[in-house]
Amino acid sequence: MHELLRTNDVVLLSFVESLLKEAGITFHIADVNMSFAEGSIGAFPRRLLITDDQHAAARRLLVEAGLSDELRPEQPRTTG
Repeated sequence: MHELLRTNDVVLLSFVESLLKEAGITFHIADVNMSFAEGSIGAFPRRLLITDDQHAAARRLLVEAGLSDELRPEQPRTTG
């Protein structure tokens, strides 16, 4: 899984979720329960995770939507 986005902005997250769903791209939102536990004060951002095989397509989609500044830096793939 690749971390595509990390944010406290629920509006941005909702918009990105909508884009990905419409494109048929599978994703997972991590740290949702943590953000509820901390009372939504913004101490723990939510992370949007994408599968390896859909990472490039998801990244391209968000760049085309004008959200390139929100994307996490690409991490080099490691073999193990």
